[in-house]
Amino acid sequence: MMLDQSWKIASLVGLLALLRIVWGLWRKAPARHFAIESLDSGLIAFLLVFLVIRPFVVQAFYIPSMSMERTLLTGDRILVNKFIYRLNPPRRGDIVVFEAPKQAVAGPEKKDFVKRLIGLPGDSIQVSRGEGVYVNGRRLLEPPEVDLPDYDWPLDEMANPSQHPYVVPEGSYFVLGDNRNISSDSHKWEDPETGRPRPFLEASRVLGKAMVIFWPPTRIRLVGDNRQQRLEEPPATAGSGMAVAAYASR
Repeated sequence: MMLDQSWKIASLVGLLALLRIVWGLWRKAPARHFAIESLDSGLIAFLLVFLVIRPFVVQAFYIPSMSMERTLLTGDRILVNKFIYRLNPPRRGDIVVFEAPKQAVAGPEKKDFVKRLIGLPGDSIQVSRGEGVYVNGRRLLEPPEVDLPDYDWPLDEMANPSQHPYVVPEGSYFVLGDNRNISSDSHKWEDPETGRPRPFLEASRVLGKAMVIFWPPTRIRLVGDNRQQRLEEPPATAGSGMAVAAYASR
């Protein structure tokens, strides 16, 4: 039984509690004392895992699609730290799991997505075909497993590359899959009612940060994060170069 719904967890807790009561009726039997203690320990451990650790600390997730290849492969199982963002906000480059917004899914079904966080609140975003992603006018340098995009974004009303970058709203993020050219992510999301672009992900939907692949055994490894990405350094101006040379000659 997959414990992926609240009623299943509650049912199992109730069953364990009932077993504990039945065993408790036989407390005076010395031969059963060890069994009672073992059941107590198991019940406490179960409650800690499913009522404390799973909702608030760490949770396992399954990767169902190719949108994050070659970083995360279809069938990978990952552990997600759900506590870390209570201490520090997400950073550009983190791989995050989140509740998919309505513009990302068809129908009322709730789904969890995993993508890489590209834009922070206030960032300006542009995607240039064959070049990469630009954040605040600077190209984002990414790991080699991330393919270059074969599209431009955002587009104007004539479906041509817009001269105006997209600015991430306050309290929101912009996310892309590492498999840039097939991923259903911020650059594809549209309002289901108006059909207009709705690229942002509300910060309140972020569940946690992907930390490690734990299955299959051949794939066990840490998941990359913000240290895999950085913004390209702006070209040095003539004035700054002269200043450095003057300082070096002292």
